[in-house]
Amino acid sequence: MDRHGRRIAVHSRRTIAELLERGGLSPRRDLGQNFVADANTVRRIARLAEIGPGDHVVEVGAGLGSLTLALAETGAEILAMEVDRGMVPLLREIAAPNKNVTVIEADAMRSDWHRLLDKGHRWVLVANLPYNVATPLICDLLDDVPQIERMLVMVQREAAERFCAAPRTPQYGAVSVKVAYWATARIAGIVPASVFIPQPKVESALADIRRRHEPATDAGSDDLFRLVRTAFGQRRKMLRRSLVDVVSPAVFDAAEIDATRRPEELDVNEWGRLAVSWRHAAGSGAA
Repeated sequence: MDRHGRRIAVHSRRTIAELLERGGLSPRRDLGQNFVADANTVRRIARLAEIGPGDHVVEVGAGLGSLTLALAETGAEILAMEVDRGMVPLLREIAAPNKNVTVIEADAMRSDWHRLLDKGHRWVLVANLPYNVATPLICDLLDDVPQIERMLVMVQREAAERFCAAPRTPQYGAVSVKVAYWATARIAGIVPASVFIPQPKVESALADIRRRHEPATDAGSDDLFRLVRTAFGQRRKMLRRSLVDVVSPAVFDAAEIDATRRPEELDVNEWGRLAVSWRHAAGSGAA
């Protein structure tokens, strides 16, 4: 709703086509641009984000403002980021009537997030993320930007399933462990390809990621993720083989981890135990 309580007009498929034509624009494959052309979908995302007046939201890849307008209806303060220089003026024009929306031209993968986000506020990331940046961006924000406490991101379904995967599932990997270390995650919904312009070849999904007050384990993130990356680099091998150059049999014993297990069988707490034991052994020269 706007400040007078009227519902904001959200883009239709026809509106998006007209905006692209008016701006002399077309979806850029190199930026992974797929615009949502369904009002129900963007309003559903805004509802699932659990935001309202007083909340501060950052949207990455705002594009033509399909999701931006739905987020603006909630009354939250919206910081809409768009990297496509040709699209930014049109996005500013679209967002201008909504005084709770600020549009900036910025590359989320290269931005100084600590300068970008007001440290006096807690932030929520809500975004339709391009497939080519979703995983590195989510990992970087979890590692380095604690101001972002929650994320609701629409990404390729396969990526969302990796973010939220449990041990002993085909989707579980190094990214799953990283997310579990910093946050809890779940699939909040599936989005069909038919709601996008242009229509992608795969379904999308909504990943709801909520930062923990403290990491899941006392292990240092650098130690834990080094072991995880090394092991999942040879995920079909037993840990005693994939980590043979890093972890001694005594470290496995101290952590009470069976070295014949494979990396996808360990949950984040078990990875934490192994990392702690490895660090202690390294400190004593016995790793």
